[in-house]
Amino acid sequence: MHKATPTLQIRNERVAALAAKLAAIRKSSKTDAVRQALENELARIESAKPLAERLRALQDRIARRPATGLEADKAFYDDLSGDP
Repeated sequence: MHKATPTLQIRNERVAALAAKLAAIRKSSKTDAVRQALENELARIESAKPLAERLRALQDRIARRPATGLEADKAFYDDLSGDP
């Protein structure tokens, strides 16, 4: 018995053009290009760490540096940034 294959119709011209462009670059079919793009995006999302977690190591490293006790020279930094 033949199993029916689910279909996905792309009715948006921009999406169809992007699929065609990716398929041409990868020398694959549009179906393979869309499947790979979806798999890659899902993998990226599933493996992505929240921003707070990604910044934690940097924050910890900065916190370990000893405080100098010096105050920042606001006029100097304003001059560097072009603020009057």
